Amino acid sequence: MLSIIQAAGWPIWPLLACSIVALALIIERMMSLRPHLVAPEGLLTQALQASHDNLPSEDAMTQLHDHSVLGRILASGLYAMKNEPLISAEDLRSSMESAGRQAAHTLEKHLVALATIASAAPLLGLLGTVIGMIDIFGSQAPGTSNPVQLAQGISMALYNTAFGLIVAIPTLMFWRYLRARVDAYVLGFELDAERFVRHLLLMRARLK
Repeated sequence: MLSIIQAAGWPIWPLLACSIVALALIIERMMSLRPHLVAPEGLLTQALQASHDNLPSEDAMTQLHDHSVLGRILASGLYAMKNEPLISAEDLRSSMESAGRQAAHTLEKHLVALATIASAAPLLGLLGTVIGMIDIFGSQAPGTSNPVQLAQGISMALYNTAFGLIVAIPTLMFWRYLRARVDAYVLGFELDAERFVRHLLLMRARLK
């Protein structure tokens, strides 16, 4: 492997850097997007029960806020109701939508970088191949030609293209998977937030 990297020349080093960065970002996103950190099962039900008769205590709201990403969205509705008991339905929804947008931005962290690596890696590989081909043909003396040496040099140059595809294909696959996962979480946030808004408005109506 080391001999292939050395033969491919300096253009392969940016590809190696891209592969390391892509692997680190994939691991980080896979760890950060685990369900118990984003949208734990049953959290909405617990929040509905905790605010069935009245707003929960400050400590309970803080605990909900720090629990998960979904918890921050639900807690934003509770804080809005606490700060402004007569808040309108539109303002309450707007408050939770703002928290939802912040949550979505948090979940999408590093996905743009992954997409960029997936798009750039084949181009970097092609660049390395072109540079290698230029060096090969430039080193051929006029009137002399060694087909074996030329074929070997071309195969070495093509390592860059192959490595670029090796980096790009799994990165693209993981980016699409993580993108779909984030979209599913965001859709779940929207449904849960709307249900929680209706619950808070009904709770306030009962207390009047």
